[in-house]
Amino acid sequence: MPATPPLPQLLKNRDKDRLGQYTDALAFYEGKQWPAADPRTRSARRLTLNYVKAIVNKTSTYVMKGATLNAIPRSDGPKDIAAAAAVETYLSDLADNNGLARLDLVTEVDAAVLGDAAYKVTWDTAEERVAVTAPDVRGLFPWPHPTDPTRYTRVAHRYTLPREDVIALWGVAPRDKTAEITEDWTDKALDIWIDGGPVPALSQVNPYGLIPFVIYPNAQVPKRWWGESDVIPLKEIAQEFNRQMTRVSNIMELSGFPIAVLENVDSTQDIAAQPGAVWELPEGAKAYLLDLLQGGGVRLHLDYTDHLLRALHDLSETPRTAFGGTDRDLSGVALQVEMQPLLQKVERKRIIRSDAYRLRATLALKLSDKFGGTEYTDSIDGLTADWATITPPDQALDAGREVALVGAGIRSRQTALANLGDPDPETELTRVIDEAKQLSTLALQLQPAPAANVP
Repeated sequence: MPATPPLPQLLKNRDKDRLGQYTDALAFYEGKQWPAADPRTRSARRLTLNYVKAIVNKTSTYVMKGATLNAIPRSDGPKDIAAAAAVETYLSDLADNNGLARLDLVTEVDAAVLGDAAYKVTWDTAEERVAVTAPDVRGLFPWPHPTDPTRYTRVAHRYTLPREDVIALWGVAPRDKTAEITEDWTDKALDIWIDGGPVPALSQVNPYGLIPFVIYPNAQVPKRWWGESDVIPLKEIAQEFNRQMTRVSNIMELSGFPIAVLENVDSTQDIAAQPGAVWELPEGAKAYLLDLLQGGGVRLHLDYTDHLLRALHDLSETPRTAFGGTDRDLSGVALQVEMQPLLQKVERKRIIRSDAYRLRATLALKLSDKFGGTEYTDSIDGLTADWATITPPDQALDAGREVALVGAGIRSRQTALANLGDPDPETELTRVIDEAKQLSTLALQLQPAPAANVP
């Protein structure tokens, strides 16, 4: 059997297509949307209207709206319900301690641009808590499970640290001001490589007993573990849109500074193009200004621009309504129909994110149990991820529908409260009942006493 090459050499030739997608998509997202400038046209105007960046950022914000994790009790008993509530409290504190609201939004943009995203869940021995970070997926190299591409049998994490940090962490002095670190994780072992060489003294049994990474795709591609960027399908249409807007810009600029056309003139040596100039033209000559806007020619360019913009919205599944542009008042079902392409896109993304967030929370609970002495993992029956709707509700319409269903006796008040967005329907219903009792008691107290019967 041929010898296995060292890990740095193995990573050098691994996942080239994936890393190439990351590089191309990130450059395009940052606005590098024109090919390398030709030296002959270096000074030519090139407009870049970065619609791709606006679409990615807007879609990411829609996806992340109202993400919450809930624990499923093992039974309806008070003890199991209290245990599930304790897990939810811990996960809420975990989110606050790690700034997950901000981290999740940044990671969502990473996923949309690059095509993949990741979390790393570790135990911080100094602070004695679970730490959640989002490593750069360009430095992650997973080995997918042979039959399940969502699981990994090995993950290599490559990154760079300053010399001082390497010495503080591992007591090893790198040869330069910075060092390339590679962590090699399996369920059983953790090996550390520094500057391309293994450090046997740092090799150890995996202290977690699991691979502490959650790696997930932006959009699932059949038969492939890594995903597809939202940027790549929009590149061609975005480049053509930039070219077309540049053409229109040039036409408008030339129209503002019209070109003088001279016919039947042999020489223009004594003709000065300045305000108030008087030209003496030879007999039979003619002078006029070239009007680039005559005949409605620019209208064709503007119509083509509109078609390109419409195609960009169609391909990105982000209707113009998502940008706040609508020529009529929409709400409720009408707004949902208008936003249907974006709703479907967000739903596909949320299915993938739900699995990732549940796995991240599960890893955090396991590490807390292992190093913090808690018993969260076995106290619940699992986790669910819930999301808020991305379209603004029509509260009057929704409330009227719920009132009608409750009045007809086919829906409970608690369910109606939940459907109207109340975060704790059970508590709110208790308040309603208590308030009704208080009002009834007060009404009885305010009633006048019955008149005494006089014989």
